[in-house]
Amino acid sequence: MATASSCCTPDGHCAPDGPAAAGDPAPGAVTAVYTVSGMTCGHCETAVGREISALAGVTGVAADATTGRVTVTSAAPLSEDAVRAAVDEAGYELVGPA
Repeated sequence: MATASSCCTPDGHCAPDGPAAAGDPAPGAVTAVYTVSGMTCGHCETAVGREISALAGVTGVAADATTGRVTVTSAAPLSEDAVRAAVDEAGYELVGPA
């Protein structure tokens, strides 16, 4: 199990950019919502979004550090193990489907 940690500095500074938005899904697209622990800012959202976006078939990702929810749009259902590995690579923990 990965240890979740913040990407922010102890004084609260972080990058202002966010992840790629999920946007309007294409016809036939699949949308899944996951809960991720450890995100605290826009930089965290970007890190998680970047890793999940690299998965085959993903067309959009919207992460919200405030709620810990990550909405993923893809051409076909994704393996939870693949999403978990991507979130782990970003340095956070996938709690599971929301």
